[in-house]
Amino acid sequence: METMKAVGLHRYLPIENPESLLDLKIEKPVATGRDLLVRVKAVAVNPVDYRVRSPKEQVEENPKVLGWDVAGIVEEVGPDCTLFRPGDEVYYAGDITRQGGNSEFHLVDERIVGKKPKSLDFAQAAALPLTTLTAYEALFERMNISREPNENKNKTILIIGAAGGVGSIAVQLAKWAGLTVIGTASRPDSVAWAKEQGADHTINHFEEFVPQLKQLGYDTVPYILCLNATAKHWKNMANAIAPQGTICSIVADGPLDIQSIVNKSVTFVWEWMFTRAMFQTEDMIQQHTLLNEVAELIDSKKITTTLNERLSPIHAANLRKAHSLLETGRVIGKIAIENF
Repeated sequence: METMKAVGLHRYLPIENPESLLDLKIEKPVATGRDLLVRVKAVAVNPVDYRVRSPKEQVEENPKVLGWDVAGIVEEVGPDCTLFRPGDEVYYAGDITRQGGNSEFHLVDERIVGKKPKSLDFAQAAALPLTTLTAYEALFERMNISREPNENKNKTILIIGAAGGVGSIAVQLAKWAGLTVIGTASRPDSVAWAKEQGADHTINHFEEFVPQLKQLGYDTVPYILCLNATAKHWKNMANAIAPQGTICSIVADGPLDIQSIVNKSVTFVWEWMFTRAMFQTEDMIQQHTLLNEVAELIDSKKITTTLNERLSPIHAANLRKAHSLLETGRVIGKIAIENF
């Protein structure tokens, strides 16, 4: 049996416990069907990693491997693959119902994989897929915002959590689409980062939204993208959204008073980036197309990577460090880890 290095867990423990993430040797997989076997060069971390890893009684007989942001090189392709060949440089988020990418080699369905931006190194590319898929699907598919700048003149979006992983790329994509972007951020460093990504204005998400928006000249906004603490921000969002506006959230964290948006005929929609892979939807290849489009935007300098911290090598200690940083809720941009 051929083996490979991986970082995984048997028990779901607090990140302070050295056994919460372990350096392991596991069986190297083989590509079948439409799977690619990717040699992993870099990974990035997201809140979904620590949510999956969060303490619970369950014990895994076979190690559970996390990690849903990968950049690497195609090592081999399954017999049904048509989109890639060995040697191709790729990036992707993967499928939460399968093993994650924190391993030397990783299996992934080619339909949710994109060609890595040529202008980025592997760590810079690994910072992008999960958050970019989330932001792109939220803005242009769930909220039905046009990608044509001429159609978005004088239209404004409020992005709650503009300096985080998803927020950083959502700000860039919204600006690329021609929207005026108001981001929320609460610290000088996060305000500066949000503006560096392209936010036109920022407000503080620890204060009431409407008075701050009015100071900027807005009574309401037609679009709100909520990237953290949906229940906490719900009343502020209900007050700030324009009649017939659209709210999209990626965080289901408690009951919501839907009645508060009924009189405004507001559309409320969820975005979950793993839906297509999880349910093997007929359009799951859309994520391949989307990632390729984003690579072109990156290479043409329309948008840029959101990598803000780089660790090396890929091992349990660095992944525990990255999880610990993420759990503070104060990380700006993305953390990537490169090289086994």
